[in-house]
Amino acid sequence: MTHRPAEPFWRNTPLDQMTPEEWESLCDGCGKCCLLKLEDEDTGDIAYTRLHCRLLDSDTCRCSQYDTRKALVPDCVILTPKSVSELKWMPKSCAYRLLYEGQDLPDWHHLVCGDRNAVHTHGQSIRGETVSEDEIFEEDQVDWITDWGEEPV
Repeated sequence: MTHRPAEPFWRNTPLDQMTPEEWESLCDGCGKCCLLKLEDEDTGDIAYTRLHCRLLDSDTCRCSQYDTRKALVPDCVILTPKSVSELKWMPKSCAYRLLYEGQDLPDWHHLVCGDRNAVHTHGQSIRGETVSEDEIFEEDQVDWITDWGEEPV
């Protein structure tokens, strides 16, 4: 009798039943959710910019103050299983969104390939593509709106 390896946790554990460690491990480190997004007050449409949150480390595409981010950036969105279903602006490549929608993780995701750098080498992150919001006057943010194509990067 051959022994089949167990399915990875993300294939058999609902988002709302994952441990905190499993939940956190889903983040691929793309940085796309840290892009500044501007909402049209009339239509509700979201426009992506080439600006990232001031707390984002642009080299690692990780939050530099992860544990205190909400206190430092009050409008920072903390992802939860419930909020994933409500955040229509989440990138289509986001592991949280993919799993919520019943899809699997892409081959370049570190949980699949074992390489945390693959998100960058496969062009799936915003590394090298953005500027910190701190470097731009607020009234100039609209000048940084960009068409990332189907989604950011």
